[in-house]
Amino acid sequence: MARILMLETSTEVCSVALSENGKIVTFREETEGYRHSEKLTLFVGEALDEAGWTTSMLDAVCVSRGPGSYTGLRIGVSVAKGLCFGSGVPLISVSTLQAMADHVAQHFQDLNGEESPDALLCPMLDARRMEVYTALFNRNGSPLSEVKAVVVDENSYKDELKDRKIVFFGNGAFKCRSVIQHPNALFPGHIYASARFMSKLAHDYFDNRQFENVAYFEPFYLKDFVATVPKNKIF
Repeated sequence: MARILMLETSTEVCSVALSENGKIVTFREETEGYRHSEKLTLFVGEALDEAGWTTSMLDAVCVSRGPGSYTGLRIGVSVAKGLCFGSGVPLISVSTLQAMADHVAQHFQDLNGEESPDALLCPMLDARRMEVYTALFNRNGSPLSEVKAVVVDENSYKDELKDRKIVFFGNGAFKCRSVIQHPNALFPGHIYASARFMSKLAHDYFDNRQFENVAYFEPFYLKDFVATVPKNKIF
């Protein structure tokens, strides 16, 4: 029996969930605005209180490793490391895109209304303009390509869409809907990164003892952080 605290901060969503034996016990979520520094530890405390747990009852802490927001990922990993050090429990990290694909794979028929065994899953995280962080997964949620930053245009995925359906989802998919226009392109609605989607992967990693080095673990940013100066600060 494992009790795992899960943190998701890779996008604008700040999300915390508690899972026991692969089932969600409770969760907290803020879906608008980057308020991670304000909300994350508050959500952790509220979730633990609602479940009647303390940090000493945790078996592991799981954090989304990215890709995604540089600042969001750093906040999530910092809090996760602090909890691991303080409680003496191992750290687990899961891919943001993998967790989203895993969720859609489990609920594919509900989203699509049919099985479509050859369909591909394409989670997308908003980067900037028409760029997204993405990867392709098969119908079962297994990765078929490396995670990469892609600039989407009208020719994106045209070869794959000839032969099979592709389900596009995530906060980067909405802006691609008007560009990727093909009968096999499916956009099932607003499916975003959430700690609730990390449970199965977190427990699989826990059972297989796939832990991170708490001292040296770093998020997967994919792209280097570039600091900018607000225009009103330029003299």
